[in-house]
Amino acid sequence: MSETARFGLTLLEAAQAQKHVTVNEALARLDALAAFHVEEIGLAAPPAGPAEGTVWPVGSGAGGDWAGQDGRLAIRLNGGWDFAEARDGMRVWNAATGSLWLRSGGAWIEGGLAVGPGGAGLAARVAETELALAGASSSAPAAIPDKAVVIGVSARVTAAITGASGWQLGVPGAADRYGSGFGTAAGSWAEGVTGQPQAYYGGTPLLATALGGDFTGGTLRLAVHYLAISAPL
Repeated sequence: MSETARFGLTLLEAAQAQKHVTVNEALARLDALAAFHVEEIGLAAPPAGPAEGTVWPVGSGAGGDWAGQDGRLAIRLNGGWDFAEARDGMRVWNAATGSLWLRSGGAWIEGGLAVGPGGAGLAARVAETELALAGASSSAPAAIPDKAVVIGVSARVTAAITGASGWQLGVPGAADRYGSGFGTAAGSWAEGVTGQPQAYYGGTPLLATALGGDFTGGTLRLAVHYLAISAPL
Protein backbone atom coordinates (compact mmCIF):
# COMPACT_ATOMS: atom_id res chain seq x y z
CA MET A 1 0.00 0.00 0.00
CA SER A 2 1.18 3.55 -0.67
CA GLU A 3 1.58 6.13 2.10
CA THR A 4 1.28 9.87 2.48
CA ALA A 5 4.54 11.77 2.07
CA ARG A 6 4.74 13.51 5.45
CA PHE A 7 3.16 11.42 8.18
CA GLY A 8 3.31 8.04 6.43
CA LEU A 9 -0.43 7.46 6.67
CA THR A 10 -1.43 4.31 4.80
CA LEU A 11 -3.74 5.00 1.87
CA LEU A 12 -6.69 2.86 0.88
CA GLU A 13 -6.42 0.68 -2.21
CA ALA A 14 -9.15 0.07 -4.73
CA ALA A 15 -11.53 -2.70 -3.65
CA GLN A 16 -9.59 -3.16 -0.40
CA ALA A 17 -11.23 -5.41 2.18
CA GLN A 18 -11.65 -4.27 5.80
CA LYS A 19 -11.03 -0.63 4.94
CA HIS A 20 -11.85 0.41 8.48
CA VAL A 21 -8.63 -1.21 9.75
CA THR A 22 -6.45 0.91 7.47
CA VAL A 23 -8.45 4.07 8.15
CA ASN A 24 -8.40 3.60 11.93
CA GLU A 25 -4.66 2.96 11.97
CA ALA A 26 -4.07 6.08 9.89
CA LEU A 27 -6.27 8.16 12.19
CA ALA A 28 -4.47 6.88 15.30
CA ARG A 29 -1.09 7.74 13.75
CA LEU A 30 -2.34 11.17 12.69
CA ASP A 31 -3.76 11.82 16.16
CA ALA A 32 -0.36 11.09 17.72
CA LEU A 33 1.77 13.08 15.27
CA ALA A 34 -0.45 16.11 14.65
CA ALA A 35 -0.60 16.96 18.37
CA PHE A 36 3.11 18.00 18.27
CA HIS A 37 3.42 16.76 21.86
CA VAL A 38 6.19 14.34 22.87
CA GLU A 39 6.89 12.76 26.24
CA GLU A 40 10.69 13.04 26.40
CA ILE A 41 13.39 13.71 23.82
CA GLY A 42 16.46 11.51 23.54
CA LEU A 43 15.62 8.24 25.30
CA ALA A 44 17.60 5.32 23.88
CA ALA A 45 15.33 2.55 25.17
CA PRO A 46 11.54 2.20 25.33
CA PRO A 47 9.98 3.46 28.58
CA ALA A 48 8.13 1.16 30.94
CA GLY A 49 4.36 1.17 30.58
CA PRO A 50 3.94 3.86 27.91
CA ALA A 51 0.43 5.16 27.33
CA GLU A 52 -1.30 4.46 24.03
CA GLY A 53 -0.79 7.25 21.49
CA THR A 54 2.29 8.77 23.16
CA VAL A 55 5.25 9.86 21.06
CA TRP A 56 8.93 9.56 21.98
CA PRO A 57 11.80 11.03 19.86
CA VAL A 58 14.39 8.23 19.86
CA GLY A 59 17.94 9.05 20.97
CA SER A 60 21.22 7.71 19.61
CA GLY A 61 22.32 4.12 20.26
CA ALA A 62 18.75 2.93 20.64
CA GLY A 63 18.14 -0.62 21.79
CA GLY A 64 15.36 -3.05 22.58
CA ASP A 65 12.22 -2.52 20.50
CA TRP A 66 13.75 0.77 19.30
CA ALA A 67 16.94 -0.76 17.88
CA GLY A 68 17.86 0.78 14.53
CA GLN A 69 15.38 3.65 14.95
CA ASP A 70 17.81 6.36 16.09
CA GLY A 71 16.48 9.86 15.43
CA ARG A 72 12.96 8.73 14.50
CA LEU A 73 9.68 9.20 16.35
CA ALA A 74 8.45 6.16 18.26
CA ILE A 75 4.65 6.04 18.51
CA ARG A 76 2.88 3.72 20.94
CA LEU A 77 0.04 2.17 18.91
CA ASN A 78 -2.04 -0.95 19.50
CA GLY A 79 0.25 -2.10 22.30
CA GLY A 80 3.36 -1.98 20.10
CA TRP A 81 5.62 0.55 18.43
CA ASP A 82 5.23 2.36 15.13
CA PHE A 83 7.86 4.76 13.79
CA ALA A 84 7.83 7.98 11.77
CA GLU A 85 10.49 10.31 10.44
CA ALA A 86 11.44 13.33 12.54
CA ARG A 87 11.69 16.01 9.87
CA ASP A 88 13.55 19.30 10.01
CA GLY A 89 11.18 22.14 10.83
CA MET A 90 9.08 20.11 13.26
CA ARG A 91 8.30 21.96 16.48
CA VAL A 92 7.09 19.95 19.47
CA TRP A 93 6.19 20.43 23.10
CA ASN A 94 8.52 18.31 25.27
CA ALA A 95 6.53 17.29 28.34
CA ALA A 96 9.68 16.25 30.24
CA THR A 97 11.13 19.78 30.16
CA GLY A 98 7.95 21.81 29.72
CA SER A 99 9.40 23.62 26.70
CA LEU A 100 9.20 23.87 22.91
CA TRP A 101 11.86 22.20 20.76
CA LEU A 102 12.71 22.65 17.08
CA ARG A 103 14.10 19.93 14.80
CA SER A 104 16.98 21.11 12.61
CA GLY A 105 20.00 19.42 11.05
CA GLY A 106 18.97 16.07 12.48
CA ALA A 107 18.98 17.38 16.06
CA TRP A 108 16.46 18.82 18.51
CA ILE A 109 17.07 22.41 19.70
CA GLU A 110 15.35 23.59 22.86
CA GLY A 111 13.58 26.90 22.27
CA GLY A 112 14.81 27.08 18.67
CA LEU A 113 13.82 30.32 16.92
CA ALA A 114 15.96 30.45 13.79
CA VAL A 115 18.53 28.24 12.06
CA GLY A 116 21.07 29.21 9.40
CA PRO A 117 21.84 27.17 6.27
CA GLY A 118 24.92 25.75 7.98
CA GLY A 119 23.11 24.80 11.17
CA ALA A 120 23.88 27.85 13.34
CA GLY A 121 21.04 28.38 15.78
CA LEU A 122 19.29 31.03 17.81
CA ALA A 123 17.16 29.88 20.74
CA ALA A 124 14.92 31.53 23.32
CA ARG A 125 15.04 29.77 26.68
CA VAL A 126 13.95 30.07 30.30
CA ALA A 127 16.07 28.73 33.15
CA GLU A 128 14.24 28.26 36.46
CA THR A 129 15.59 27.66 39.94
CA GLU A 130 14.30 27.64 43.52
CA LEU A 131 15.99 29.83 46.15
CA ALA A 132 15.53 29.51 49.93
CA LEU A 133 16.06 32.86 51.67
CA ALA A 134 18.15 33.50 54.78
CA GLY A 135 20.30 36.32 56.15
CA ALA A 136 21.03 39.65 54.50
CA SER A 137 21.03 38.12 51.02
CA SER A 138 20.74 34.77 49.29
CA SER A 139 22.42 33.66 46.08
CA ALA A 140 21.36 31.14 43.43
CA PRO A 141 24.71 29.96 41.99
CA ALA A 142 25.05 29.90 38.19
CA ALA A 143 21.34 30.66 37.77
CA ILE A 144 22.23 32.61 34.61
CA PRO A 145 23.81 30.20 32.09
CA ASP A 146 27.14 30.82 30.37
CA LYS A 147 26.90 33.06 27.27
CA ALA A 148 23.25 33.89 27.98
CA VAL A 149 21.95 37.12 26.50
CA VAL A 150 19.41 37.98 29.18
CA ILE A 151 16.20 39.79 28.27
CA GLY A 152 14.98 39.85 31.85
CA VAL A 153 14.54 37.97 35.11
CA SER A 154 11.25 37.19 36.84
CA ALA A 155 10.41 35.70 40.22
CA ARG A 156 7.50 34.43 42.29
CA VAL A 157 7.35 34.20 46.09
CA THR A 158 6.38 30.55 46.61
CA ALA A 159 6.62 30.64 50.42
CA ALA A 160 6.00 33.89 52.31
CA ILE A 161 9.14 35.89 53.10
CA THR A 162 9.71 36.63 56.78
CA GLY A 163 12.12 38.99 58.53
CA ALA A 164 12.48 41.49 55.67
CA SER A 165 9.87 44.07 54.66
CA GLY A 166 10.84 43.78 50.99
CA TRP A 167 13.58 42.58 48.69
CA GLN A 168 15.50 43.36 45.54
CA LEU A 169 16.79 41.17 42.74
CA GLY A 170 20.04 41.39 40.82
CA VAL A 171 23.52 40.00 40.40
CA PRO A 172 26.77 40.53 42.34
CA GLY A 173 27.88 44.12 41.79
CA ALA A 174 24.39 45.20 40.69
CA ALA A 175 22.07 44.04 43.45
CA ASP A 176 18.97 45.80 42.07
CA ARG A 177 19.52 45.23 38.34
CA TYR A 178 16.18 43.42 38.06
CA GLY A 179 14.20 45.61 40.44
CA SER A 180 13.67 46.54 44.07
CA GLY A 181 10.90 46.90 46.65
CA PHE A 182 9.12 43.64 45.85
CA GLY A 183 6.43 42.21 48.13
CA THR A 184 6.91 39.44 50.68
CA ALA A 185 3.54 37.65 50.66
CA ALA A 186 3.20 34.29 48.97
CA GLY A 187 2.26 34.86 45.35
CA SER A 188 4.06 38.20 45.09
CA TRP A 189 6.06 38.52 41.90
CA ALA A 190 8.80 40.40 40.12
CA GLU A 191 9.36 41.06 36.43
CA GLY A 192 12.68 42.78 35.84
CA VAL A 193 13.54 43.70 32.26
CA THR A 194 17.10 44.64 31.40
CA GLY A 195 17.51 48.12 29.94
CA GLN A 196 19.15 46.44 26.99
CA PRO A 197 19.93 42.73 26.48
CA GLN A 198 22.74 41.85 28.88
CA ALA A 199 25.33 39.20 27.97
CA TYR A 200 26.84 37.08 30.76
CA TYR A 201 30.02 35.05 30.47
CA GLY A 202 30.34 32.05 32.75
CA GLY A 203 27.54 30.85 35.01
CA THR A 204 26.41 33.91 36.99
CA PRO A 205 24.55 33.92 40.32
CA LEU A 206 21.24 35.67 40.91
CA LEU A 207 21.12 37.59 44.17
CA ALA A 208 18.08 38.33 46.34
CA THR A 209 18.85 41.04 48.91
CA ALA A 210 16.67 41.74 51.96
CA LEU A 211 15.28 45.23 52.60
CA GLY A 212 14.21 46.46 56.04
CA GLY A 213 15.77 43.54 57.91
CA ASP A 214 17.32 40.15 57.21
CA PHE A 215 15.55 37.18 55.68
CA THR A 216 14.43 34.65 58.29
CA GLY A 217 12.49 32.48 55.84
CA GLY A 218 10.78 32.32 52.49
CA THR A 219 11.33 30.85 49.05
CA LEU A 220 11.58 32.34 45.57
CA ARG A 221 11.13 30.67 42.20
CA LEU A 222 13.47 32.51 39.83
CA ALA A 223 13.31 32.50 36.03
CA VAL A 224 15.97 33.80 33.66
CA HIS A 225 14.57 34.70 30.21
CA TYR A 226 17.41 34.61 27.70
CA LEU A 227 18.67 34.06 24.17
CA ALA A 228 21.35 31.49 23.32
CA ILE A 229 23.37 30.99 20.15
CA SER A 230 25.00 27.87 18.73
CA ALA A 231 27.74 27.57 16.11
CA PRO A 232 27.24 26.12 12.62
CA LEU A 233 27.57 22.36 12.27
